[in-house]
Amino acid sequence: MADRVRFDTRNAGDPALSGRYHLITVFGTLHDMADPVGVLRGAAGMLAPGGTVLVGDEKVAETFTAPGDDMERFMYGWSALHCLPASLTEPGSAATGTVMRPDTLRRYAQDARFTRVTVLPIDHDVWRFYRLDP
Repeated sequence: MADRVRFDTRNAGDPALSGRYHLITVFGTLHDMADPVGVLRGAAGMLAPGGTVLVGDEKVAETFTAPGDDMERFMYGWSALHCLPASLTEPGSAATGTVMRPDTLRRYAQDARFTRVTVLPIDHDVWRFYRLDP
């Protein structure tokens, strides 16, 4: 695999990375970021033609209902105790928290100028995967 794949640790804000990547992954972190739209906009700028962004985030219900199921309550617990307070330490935070529903991710992606957001048909109890295309 070493002849086909290379792993680097780089500053995503480096303009030299513009248009260089065919796949950018964001797993379990977008809901923690103070500026998820800015992060997605930066990722879009790093994509090569035909590239895509793959986002994996917690699989919560499509819409809020009360009372939530066990997974929903578990995710709200993480959100209230860690993810939301951590993101609120930065000024101007979007304050998303762990319970990021698909419509929220779609809105962030559209605001970041992605033209298509696809919820991938991957059956998993904890994760939901999204493909974002410019």
